[in-house]
Amino acid sequence: MPDDLSLRVTPQPVRRQVEERLRDAIITSRFAPGEHLSDRMLCDLFGVSRGVIREAVRLLEAEGLIHVVPNRGPFVAYLSAAEATQVYEVRAVLEALAGQGFAERAAAEEIAELRAVYEELAATRPGSDRLVLLGLKRRFYDVMLRGCRNAYVARMLDQLLNRNSQLRATTLSDPTRLPQTIIEIRRIVEAVERRDRDGAWEACRDHVMQAARVALRILNEQAAMASRAAETAAD
Repeated sequence: MPDDLSLRVTPQPVRRQVEERLRDAIITSRFAPGEHLSDRMLCDLFGVSRGVIREAVRLLEAEGLIHVVPNRGPFVAYLSAAEATQVYEVRAVLEALAGQGFAERAAAEEIAELRAVYEELAATRPGSDRLVLLGLKRRFYDVMLRGCRNAYVARMLDQLLNRNSQLRATTLSDPTRLPQTIIEIRRIVEAVERRDRDGAWEACRDHVMQAARVALRILNEQAAMASRAAETAAD
């Protein structure tokens, strides 16, 4: 069991601190897909009560990051290649709708805010911390979802972003992916600055489809490695 006192929390909104830190631990693969998250382990790790842990687990279960197995407890959710394909297909359409709505309805200040977040992302380098990169992308989406003025798109897309956040963190930290991501995000920003609703739709959709290609490659590589390991263990 990892011994990291930095995960301990102090009273404020304690449940929210636990929720955020547990989410970060899952996204960064501190807890791997399929890993059991026992109450005792999490209570010891975070230094909080079982009630707080269970409340945080329920919230992350709703996001799709945790899967609770009856009579066994919570486990880090595993996203298969087939599930990821479906998630990215739906996300591509929702993100395109958000981009289109943003180009049409966002205030000038929101467009400037989107550009500012992009500039921060463009200044990062391959090998940057995954949480930093994911935080920048989270801010980008926060601006876009606010400015698109469509609460239903915002709610559904936010849920999907949470569902595959672990994969997103992995793909963003891939040194071959980050430069391409920056190019794709620039296309989105430039389209909304022109108020080009069709261009924003296309740029957002293309961005998600390129991310899907990298994510599925990673998932297939991981599945192949697991298969080889199982074969080796059986020999």
